[in-house]
Amino acid sequence: MVLSMTGFGKTTCEVGSKKITIEIKSLNSKQLDLFSRVPNSYKEKELELRNIVAQRLERGKVEFSIYVENMNGDTSTQINQALVENYYKQISEMSHKLGVPEPTDWMVLLLRMPDVMKSELQEVDEEDWQKVKEAFEKAVSSLIDFRVREGESLAAVFNQKIANIRALLATIDPFEKERVEKIKQRILDNLSEIKSVEYDKNRFEQEMIYYIEKLDINEEKNRLRQHLTYFEETMKSEGNSGKKLGFIAQEIGREINTLGSKSNHSEMQKIVVKMKDELEQIKEQVLNVL
Repeated sequence: MVLSMTGFGKTTCEVGSKKITIEIKSLNSKQLDLFSRVPNSYKEKELELRNIVAQRLERGKVEFSIYVENMNGDTSTQINQALVENYYKQISEMSHKLGVPEPTDWMVLLLRMPDVMKSELQEVDEEDWQKVKEAFEKAVSSLIDFRVREGESLAAVFNQKIANIRALLATIDPFEKERVEKIKQRILDNLSEIKSVEYDKNRFEQEMIYYIEKLDINEEKNRLRQHLTYFEETMKSEGNSGKKLGFIAQEIGREINTLGSKSNHSEMQKIVVKMKDELEQIKEQVLNVL
């Protein structure tokens, strides 16, 4: 089953007089890159939340945020008035001493000074924490549902692209016999132009057979078909298949490249270019698969 690494989840819950909003989103990444924004009151629970994400999402660039809104208008953040007065006094004295004008907007300046805004750190009640944790789990589940839907879209794209490559591969067959005959005839024509050179015809036939065998692409075609089938089977398998699909796509690319190097036929090379284009689109989307 194909799962996308892209997802988004959001939940809200009420804890006492507070409204808690939880948002979590993920993008593609080779491993788990986790970023979080949580209020100071939940800092001690952050590791627990990170563990939940690591266990359930496994891979991706994941960011989650917790926002707390006081519905009764109260706030635990206060202005340290004594410190503001002290800053004002020091700056005013320094302005007179240095002979420079005092600031025109005192309040903006003073409110930006260190430690002017202070928050009363409130301990999280265990019962309230369980509500927040349940909401967080729901947000993660919502993100996973999002990943499933995105994965279904990716699977549809992959199936179409694999079908296109398989169809293009079938169009090579009519040119194959024609290609060998043209190569053989071109060599004979070149030899006939060299009147003064005698050669062993039996040995020539042996060399011709060897050369044509080197240009044979049946093995590459068979391996390519096998890789295409394996790709489809892997998409349907349980577990995270993103990395494995990436490896199979590389193998598909090797066989297509070998077909191109052996083709020696303009129409076959055009088909190979089309197959490469389809494969490139697969590789781009595989990066989003979990």
